[in-house]
Amino acid sequence: MQAGKIPLALLVVLGLTMAGESRAQYDWDIGGHLGGANYLGEMGGKEKTRQDFIWDMKLSQTRWAVGAFARRKLTRSWSVNAGLMYMRIQGADHLSTNEPRVGRNLNFRNDMLEIYARPEFTLFQDNDLGGRGRYRTDFRLFAYVGAALYLSNPKGQLNHTGEYFGLRDLDTELAGYSSMGFAVPAGMGFHFTFKRRHRVGWDFGWRTTFSDYLDDASTVYADPAELPGGATGQAALLANQSGYIYGPDGLTPDPVGLAQYTAGNKRGDPTHNDSYLTMTLTYSYVLRGQSNYYRQRYNWMRGKKRIGRKSRAKF
Repeated sequence: MQAGKIPLALLVVLGLTMAGESRAQYDWDIGGHLGGANYLGEMGGKEKTRQDFIWDMKLSQTRWAVGAFARRKLTRSWSVNAGLMYMRIQGADHLSTNEPRVGRNLNFRNDMLEIYARPEFTLFQDNDLGGRGRYRTDFRLFAYVGAALYLSNPKGQLNHTGEYFGLRDLDTELAGYSSMGFAVPAGMGFHFTFKRRHRVGWDFGWRTTFSDYLDDASTVYADPAELPGGATGQAALLANQSGYIYGPDGLTPDPVGLAQYTAGNKRGDPTHNDSYLTMTLTYSYVLRGQSNYYRQRYNWMRGKKRIGRKSRAKF
């Protein structure tokens, strides 16, 4: 055994390890989202009955989305992001070009609160964008699939005028659905990091849910006599607004539609759950910390009393 070489190898490995650990860490960043939200469900849409993903959305119904997040870098390839989002989604049948939806004449808006956690996988990263050798700007492209809990509270207008009424409490389909739900966010994004501290990016996330009541429409028209308040109550009026069509000249009577949309007839599509998406710009600030080795080695420099073995006095 070459005894003389073993201590030298150990010293080299130990030296490299301590040098790497003593450097400042840039593993955490905190920031916010600002952008828009939209949804895919029963209301609105284009001329066909239903299309998946973004092909049946009305861009004019895009509304705001804001949020905050914290992200922790685990390895070069993996990070974990947790955050809170507040957004509005909405839709209206009178904006559709599908005649049955126009005749149904329903509308809704929903201010949703979401808390999420997601692992992010780095697809591409360049630590020296531009190749200038200064390492002032880097770029990261990533994808994610995670989990989210949301609070949902759909509201609707009567004849597109006046105040909004909470539809879940009115039980318009006698369904009794919950205000809380679970979603699977999946998407991708990128960010630029400037001077190792400031991150500016873009994030697109699609949420698959397990509920068909983000817009309060899913199955069939309920018997108005069984709704809260009876056939002339607020629930019955909001549940079935098919007696009118809303157009450029305002509300016009629609006796044909009134005859078609009655108790037991189709009001929604229970074979497909609702989903929603956000597209936001992001900004975050990178926190600079120190490794455990640095804290243990240099605590005395922060004003703390250094604890260690006292050397013996030599005479």
